[in-house]
Amino acid sequence: MIPAADSRAADDKIISIHDLKFIYPGGVQALSGVSLDIRRGEYVAIVGGNGSGKTTLAKNIMGLLRPTSGTVLVNGTAVAGQRIASIAHIVGYAFQNPDHQLFCSTVWEEVRFGPQNLGYPADDMDARVEHALRSMDLMSVKARPPFSLTLSERRRVSIASVIAMDPEVLIFDEPTTGLDMRESEALMASIARLNSEGKTVILITHDMKLVAKHAKRVVVMSEGKVILDSDPAGVFSDLEVLLASKLMPPPVVRLAYRLSTRGVPRDVLSPEELVLRIMMARGDFR
Repeated sequence: MIPAADSRAADDKIISIHDLKFIYPGGVQALSGVSLDIRRGEYVAIVGGNGSGKTTLAKNIMGLLRPTSGTVLVNGTAVAGQRIASIAHIVGYAFQNPDHQLFCSTVWEEVRFGPQNLGYPADDMDARVEHALRSMDLMSVKARPPFSLTLSERRRVSIASVIAMDPEVLIFDEPTTGLDMRESEALMASIARLNSEGKTVILITHDMKLVAKHAKRVVVMSEGKVILDSDPAGVFSDLEVLLASKLMPPPVVRLAYRLSTRGVPRDVLSPEELVLRIMMARGDFR
């Protein structure tokens, strides 16, 4: 495993995971000794194919699942033994399927439900709800039933419900599934804005195009283990590891890999960068 660069102080860790193992009822081992630190303000993508353990890891961080062994610390406190409501003050989780979160009669009530259950004062709650709705561009539908909305809108409602609780960490599980390109780009721009405002973002995905464009750090999982932890350039330069993890790199990455015998570096993340690297390899700037 390649360790990620670590220039920040140890007390900047908001999540610390040590030798985490998780076995589902029936004996399926989903996590096999995962150790990982995530620091405040990071934008981390946890990637892997189906069955790699990435969603199980996220649910252990949130406290929705409890470790078979090992430890998960959030803000220095073990998740095991805490109430989920206590963890929700720090870590917010947006499910892959937004319909698993939605149940209130209006969008406003849906987004208000979380902070209400966390005990925020009424005037503070309303301010939080309005901020969350504006963040996700949902004020125009605040009086509508959530299930009358499009998938993209329902997904934004589920994320607004998390934002309203103002957690330090936001976990997004496959947030663009089922969305078209325009909807995906708009949603990812909103997530990037939250990160720029200081939120720690954990993106759970197998979509490597999203990773190349947005993540600052990438944790690759396979068969319940972390097999690579690096910046995006370092991850995309290792095509064998990605394929072994059942991940399909974007076409531009695969093309750069094929051109590496002609002097093009493998750590290309965008078509624009590939064109520049090809020109440099050809000596067009001499």
